[in-house]
Amino acid sequence: MNAPTINRHPVLDGGQDFGSFGRFRETPVEEMPPDMREAYEFTMRLRGLVPGPHRIWLANPKLSRTIVPTGAYYQTESTLSKAEIEIATNVVNGHWRAAYANYEHEKIGEQLGHLPAEKVERLIAGLPTSFDDPRQQVVYELSSTLVEARVVPVGLYRRAQDLLGDAGIVDVTALMGWFTTVSLTLMAFDVPSSARAFDESRI
Repeated sequence: MNAPTINRHPVLDGGQDFGSFGRFRETPVEEMPPDMREAYEFTMRLRGLVPGPHRIWLANPKLSRTIVPTGAYYQTESTLSKAEIEIATNVVNGHWRAAYANYEHEKIGEQLGHLPAEKVERLIAGLPTSFDDPRQQVVYELSSTLVEARVVPVGLYRRAQDLLGDAGIVDVTALMGWFTTVSLTLMAFDVPSSARAFDESRI
């Protein structure tokens, strides 16, 4: 007797919705069209690698060349310390729940931001925490307030202005917008925490 024919669902059976980086199907560098290759090399010059969402942004080379410098700015020129950057970053990533971004920046916050592990965990989980450093504390309060779409009280604004200056407040708000873009990109392409791009080195 012949075995019964099983009609398999093409998505469940073939994994057709997934590529090499979540849903995104990467193009090997040697196969990239000229505009994508140019955007790839531009990112390499600014960042030294093409990390996480930058891989996906290569699908839109003109946009990639526009937004990559913002991320590079926060690597080398921001008025914020690495710890302060990672405080705001983990608040935003935790809010949007992008698995890859949260996994990466939990490590980065601890290893490069030198933040205590339990504080990074609380930032991601949206739990209350505090910091002894006044600048770190005001970055935490400002980013936590903004991510919940609440009014920034005058007192908080004045403390932030005293500690960070107007330039620092702009740094925090633009950083939050940047990592919202990062998170939404990763979520749209369903990038898991375990994802690895073709030649991406991870911390």
